[in-house]
Amino acid sequence: MRILIATGLFAMATTGMAQAQQLKLMTGPQGGSWYPLGGAIQSMVSDDGIGIQVLPGGGVANVQGVQGGQADLGFGNSISVVDAIEGREPFEGKADNVCNLATLYPQYFHIVATAASEIASPADLAGKRLVTQPVGNTAEQVTRAVLETAGSSYDDMRSVDYVSYSDGVSLLQDGNADYFTLGTTVPASAVMDLANSTDITVVPLEQSFIDDMKANLNPGYAALTIPAGSYPGQDEDVLAVGYATQVIARCDLENEVVKTILTRMWENRNDMVAISAAMANTTLESMQEDTGVPLHPGATEFYAEQTGG
Repeated sequence: MRILIATGLFAMATTGMAQAQQLKLMTGPQGGSWYPLGGAIQSMVSDDGIGIQVLPGGGVANVQGVQGGQADLGFGNSISVVDAIEGREPFEGKADNVCNLATLYPQYFHIVATAASEIASPADLAGKRLVTQPVGNTAEQVTRAVLETAGSSYDDMRSVDYVSYSDGVSLLQDGNADYFTLGTTVPASAVMDLANSTDITVVPLEQSFIDDMKANLNPGYAALTIPAGSYPGQDEDVLAVGYATQVIARCDLENEVVKTILTRMWENRNDMVAISAAMANTTLESMQEDTGVPLHPGATEFYAEQTGG
């Protein structure tokens, strides 16, 4: 299903800072990391007089909400945000009021196969039984992108199941599927659960393969390394494609509000690391990394002031 993106910039509130201080932040479902991260940001800026209402959401819905004016801020995946900006599926119409505030941490796209399947590369995926997430999830979109880059598609699979992480693990454990795709941090608990009961292969990609994905499908893709020993039986580093979790905002959100939010996030980053350990290596440089999403003008000012640039 294609999601209609509203076009046209929203005018900055004429009442100025006071109006901009009452904000809506779209996060993720309860049980994930985005929702508590949103709560942490809410607490960080409360003493600055910025009220934030934390709302549930999802990677695609959050971009739509920010663009459409239903939210001022949101969490997003870099590749989905780029798709919205470019007007690619599942979006229709180019998003022109979505800017990046901060890139927080990487997410790793895993291709996990049972050792019995003898899958060693993307070229081996055709004719196999695939398990992935329901249509519309970011990792499901990446699965299609990997297959396309490998010259394949769902039509070439023996079967495709769209299920939760836990159901996917069960299918592989029971011998009813050959490989499982998911996008998450490392180590992933679902992969650990599977590896503790089943011999697995974490399927590697080549740098040239990822370069093709970046050039032909989405510049938001990145090459990431799943370190050796992340999972039982994984004795070597595995090159994987990845993307980034970002905080996005309306491009016309007042600069001073953006700078205040980023200042508090940076000052209290240890509180965010406590929620998502993947943020442990986040730096000012990585927060402003170019992923194909324009940086908010207020964010540009913040990083320049912090780094002396």
